Amino acid sequence: MSDPKTTMASWIASKVVDDATGRTVTSLPIRPEGRFWLGTLAPEELQLRLDRGDRGERLDPCAVGLRVQPIGVGPWTFEIELRAALWSVADEIWSKQPLEPLRAELTVAGDADLLMTDIDRWLQTDGTELHRGAIRCELVPGLESPSLDVTFVNLSDESISGFDSRFYEVELGLRPISPTEPFLLESLPDSFRHDRRVPAYGINSGARAEGDWIWTDDAPVASQHRPSFWNADGDPPDLSFETLSTDPLPALSVLVEAHARWGEHSWSDEALEARAAEQNWTPEMWEAAHGGRAEFEEEQARLAGGLDALRSNEPLRLAFMRMNEALAHSAGGKYSGWRPFQIGFVLATCPAVADPTAESDWADIVWFATGGGKTETYLGLVCMAALYDRATGKTAGVTAWSRFPLRLLSLQQTQRFADAMAGAELSRRRHDLGGSPFSMGFLIGAGSTPNRIPLDPEHDWEPDPEDDDMPDRYRVLLRCPFCGQDEIEMEFDHLAWRLDHRCANQSCEWGDDRLPFHVVDDEIYRFLPTVVVGTLDKIASLSLQASMTGLVGPPRGRCEEPSHGFTYAKRSTRPKGCLVPGCARATHAFEMESDRFGPTFRLQDELHLLRDALGAVDAHYEALADHLQRELTGTKAKILGSSATLSGFERQVDVLYQRKARVFPAQGPSTDAGFWTAASAETARTHVALAPRGATMEFANDRIVTVVQGAVRDMLADPVGMAAEIGVDEADIPELVDLYGTTVVYGNTIRDLDAAARSLETQIPVDPPPTSATLTGQTPFEEVRATLDRLQEPEDDFVERLHVITASSMMSHGVDIDRLNVMSILGLPLTAAEYIQTTARVGRTHPGVVFVLHRMARERDAATYRMWSSFVTQGDRFVEPIPITRRSRRVLERTLPGLLQARLLQVHERRSPDPLTTLKNLGGYRAAFTFEAESEAAAIVELLGADGELDGGLRDEVAKWMTEYFDRLDDPPDGARFPGQLLEGRPVMRSLRDVDAQVPVRSAWRG
Repeated sequence: MSDPKTTMASWIASKVVDDATGRTVTSLPIRPEGRFWLGTLAPEELQLRLDRGDRGERLDPCAVGLRVQPIGVGPWTFEIELRAALWSVADEIWSKQPLEPLRAELTVAGDADLLMTDIDRWLQTDGTELHRGAIRCELVPGLESPSLDVTFVNLSDESISGFDSRFYEVELGLRPISPTEPFLLESLPDSFRHDRRVPAYGINSGARAEGDWIWTDDAPVASQHRPSFWNADGDPPDLSFETLSTDPLPALSVLVEAHARWGEHSWSDEALEARAAEQNWTPEMWEAAHGGRAEFEEEQARLAGGLDALRSNEPLRLAFMRMNEALAHSAGGKYSGWRPFQIGFVLATCPAVADPTAESDWADIVWFATGGGKTETYLGLVCMAALYDRATGKTAGVTAWSRFPLRLLSLQQTQRFADAMAGAELSRRRHDLGGSPFSMGFLIGAGSTPNRIPLDPEHDWEPDPEDDDMPDRYRVLLRCPFCGQDEIEMEFDHLAWRLDHRCANQSCEWGDDRLPFHVVDDEIYRFLPTVVVGTLDKIASLSLQASMTGLVGPPRGRCEEPSHGFTYAKRSTRPKGCLVPGCARATHAFEMESDRFGPTFRLQDELHLLRDALGAVDAHYEALADHLQRELTGTKAKILGSSATLSGFERQVDVLYQRKARVFPAQGPSTDAGFWTAASAETARTHVALAPRGATMEFANDRIVTVVQGAVRDMLADPVGMAAEIGVDEADIPELVDLYGTTVVYGNTIRDLDAAARSLETQIPVDPPPTSATLTGQTPFEEVRATLDRLQEPEDDFVERLHVITASSMMSHGVDIDRLNVMSILGLPLTAAEYIQTTARVGRTHPGVVFVLHRMARERDAATYRMWSSFVTQGDRFVEPIPITRRSRRVLERTLPGLLQARLLQVHERRSPDPLTTLKNLGGYRAAFTFEAESEAAAIVELLGADGELDGGLRDEVAKWMTEYFDRLDDPPDGARFPGQLLEGRPVMRSLRDVDAQVPVRSAWRG
């Protein structure tokens, strides 16, 4: 018997399609037109009367067929087969009449309606003279040769007494007798790695090949297979945490040597020549193949360099070993070691840990299939860098600042970071490394976590330190990162002015109930956690908060009260620079050298989402972060990132970070042949494309949820019978109910999700009714946490569990739950990258099934539907190149005030004896120090890298704006007291999304 979970996923896919087409139904109490939404053909007469054009035809087609590309000059000969069913009514009961398949030979010389007589005879033989149809052939001109459309069209009257006028379960098969050639996907570039050939396209359907036949397919299926993480001769080396934490060099040497041997064989001239002959490579493909070999050779050199660094640098080697201890703790028994590509990336990046400045001109991007372990890969590097810092004299401060695009930072991702840092802290203690304990900060800000805890809140939305219920609203950790127990309690410590996550487990190895985890912005500035994890938006605060200095350089000092932490610029409410309300204690200098406060890494997750205006704005603020770190410490952070696409990544990295880009791992000479992975037979996800006919998206989704949830309830009620139907053992039923009992409904818009949620209440006729929850960017943190808890640890009673999750893009990144294995998507996501990320939320460990409801009125959905297999199997190639520029003058207009303000707060104010918060003090500073329009313009031009031939417009804009600013400083507007009043209505951006101008909306009603 095959794997029961693979069997279950395949059975669910078939069950949904059977329900949608009516294959397993023989009678109905209602008209089948209102029940079945796949495989139907409406009368052409209806389409002509409604006159809805091509889009209307795709929504409720009257014809279905195939497009092939015959070779040479006609006539061409094909064998065809036609299958269908009809429905008739008697005594208010509808009955199905399957038609015997019609098979005939078809010779085509040009456009024609053929086989009318054969089809009429076919229908009459099966009991009706009222339905009519035809095989319609049409030549479609092409650039080099024509293609041929062969379709079956329903020519029946719109209304037929006693019958439904539609054809059901329609399938058209075509077997070329005359030779044909495949189409080449024009949407994809030629590649020596990929096959662009498609044997045929469906018309109002997909197309599938079975032997030498091609068939229309109402539910095209494409499978993704799990990779095998070793593709070299012999067994992989022992990459377990235990081995690498005790004696890493032998195993790593074997890995590097195996990589070199594999490349010598697979990238050899002989191997490439064989592939070129088989696939008829063009000169351009040959050139690309040589470039691929060079990338592999560079990867080999980096691996060897990392191994040399570990051999020669004992503190680095010890940090590597202790990092493996940390990851063993973080894994919590789920896995015991590294996949080869993971440790390969860590090894290749080891020199950057020892000397980040030497490697800082490169941005290293991890590119791997979603679910392959990218997060754990760079977590290993972060832990290693932190441990190396402690071993070499960095006793406090930020080692890594990790950012996620906007609200895509999930609680699960945060928990993974916390678990890894807890493991690093336990290792630090075990080996008596000095310095502060390792800690973590969650930098999100108002709306999710507090910016600060005020002494006397002035607004209802501000956290009240006297409110006993306040702390629980800001719980972020799902469990204690040290002991793994879900015994987290929240408490506000008035003495230390801290909002604490506390572990109530008395036997927790941490030994202190207050966990080293901070969620309040001011606390993060006060304690400078080893790792700061947050959203991309917060980088804008470099221009707003003097306290943000600590994320790119040294603070001003330490408060005399140890529990108050670091201090920053003085303000009227904090006379000594301490961020604790009311504190006026003295400030002491810190012992560590200032240059050690610069972070080793800045990490960017989901790099492909930094595009368009968001990417352009972030590029200016990334340049600002580099500039400030260089000014304050003389160092430059190393950029690490992960991305779902390789499309245009070099240019994107150059624009965002002014760095060269390289990707790990290097791709192999073919899609299924790389050193780090090989194709396996194990299915990860089955993707089913569905195009509802004559039915709404909501109706189709309701039927999918009804079928899946009904089947799971049947499995509980009749495990013996259902096990036999599915083809599994009865003993497998409880696990299958657990793994396939929750359906995710993913919507691209809140409107879609609202409609789906309303349907769950009334349109899902299963008993017991499904319980549901919602995960969107609007879902409060406490609800997200509670939902994730219930999904991870479901209730014992199936009735009490969550059965349906309606989710938006908030769920498409970082949610890792093994029990989510069925998904329905309401419309193809707008980008291929989003589709890849979204579907990766299911089938992460067990075989999953994804139903994608296409909106056939949209050209993109229709085009993807007809080439479904290529879209799924070559998904990364459909990811659009990232549109981004650093030269947008419109963006510069929005960022310039922030760039100047950041220099005032983070650079100039450190030199000033007085806070630069008033025009009076700023004028005094200008008189005493070098602070002129020319020097500030030069500094901003330099940080933006705007020194190229095409940057003249930006330089002029900076110079003009700066001159006007300093003119206003010399002659301030009447009543102006603060520097912000010199910005002339161009305020400092508070969020990277502020690039879009705000339009006031006013009511036209006068009453």
